[in-house]
Amino acid sequence: MASPNVIEFNETNFAQEVAAGHLVVADFWAPWCGPCRALTPVIDRIADQYAGKVKVGKINVDENMELATKYDVATIPRIMLFKGSDKPIFMHVGVISDVELSKVIAANA
Repeated sequence: MASPNVIEFNETNFAQEVAAGHLVVADFWAPWCGPCRALTPVIDRIADQYAGKVKVGKINVDENMELATKYDVATIPRIMLFKGSDKPIFMHVGVISDVELSKVIAANA
C-alpha cells in the first residue's frame, strides 16, 4: 500500500514544490519498471519517517516527459534531492536502501 505521505509530482506542481525551500526527495519512475516497483517500499518508508520535515514525491516519467527531459532522465529509477531550487543537490540511479537514502537526507537537511 502506498504511503499517504508520498506526493504525486507532475509538470503542474513540481516547480512550486521544489521552490518552497523544503528538502524534496523526487523519485522518477514508471509503472512498467521492475526496479522502480522494488524501490516503492523504500520511498514509502522514507516519506513516513520524514513526514512533515521532507517532501517526498514520485514523478511518472511516462506522464511527465517534460520533467524527465529537463532532468535528463534516461534511466530509472532515479532519485533526486532538491532544496529551495530546481537544481538537484543529489542524484542516484537505481535502487537505494532506506538506510542509505536516510544518510543522504540527514547530510542535506
